[in-house]
Amino acid sequence: MSDQAIRRLRLGSGVVLFAYILSHLVNHALGAISLDHAEAGLRLAMRLWHSRPGTVLLYGAAVIHVALALRTVFLRRHWRLPVIEILRIASGFSLPLLLIGHVVATRLTLTLFDVPQSYGRTVSNLAASGNEGWQLALLAPGWIHGCLGLWITLRRSAWAQKVRGLLVAAVVALPAAAALGFYRMLEEAARQPLVGALPAPSDSTLLGAWQSSLTRSYIILVVAALVGGQIYQRWVVRRDNDNRSS
Repeated sequence: MSDQAIRRLRLGSGVVLFAYILSHLVNHALGAISLDHAEAGLRLAMRLWHSRPGTVLLYGAAVIHVALALRTVFLRRHWRLPVIEILRIASGFSLPLLLIGHVVATRLTLTLFDVPQSYGRTVSNLAASGNEGWQLALLAPGWIHGCLGLWITLRRSAWAQKVRGLLVAAVVALPAAAALGFYRMLEEAARQPLVGALPAPSDSTLLGAWQSSLTRSYIILVVAALVGGQIYQRWVVRRDNDNRSS
């Protein structure tokens, strides 16, 4: 596969994942208005991401983007990179953690235990488990990664330079609005009775086991790509030196 094709795949899959994170942040921000507004935004997002085309698009993009990221890590000969590039790469590896959490909390919960997704249920469950801060922390690096990736792609454009200040403001303002909306939803959900049941403790244990297993597998892949890549690059250098000496 040519370098140009790889760049197009990386950009295309990245745009899909960026749209997914953007929809999450916008839905969270709607919570600053009311929980009902956030629920309406969630229903709209679910129509997109839970449809068959949306599912194929989202998880296909995730697989492609992660595979290309692992390939980059494996083939990189050195890590003397600009700070912005290191930040982009490091933050990008948080995306699968977000998606793993999403799969477990929504798809598996619905498929295995027939528990539909709603903001009232989700924020109540996060508050009960003490994981509300973790949810927001997972969104932030993915947002940073997407913004940096798009900026690196578009920064040579004259129009991007003209609106750079507005873009920076949006990069900061949307996560801030999402955090405000999320905590407003927590307050509102605490005042309302929870409609529908949460997974039973045994079901939650099973979901936690799924998430831990998927997270471990992903971390093993990243470490294997990093360590294996360095071993491979040293072998290439030694082979080239042997060829030149012979």
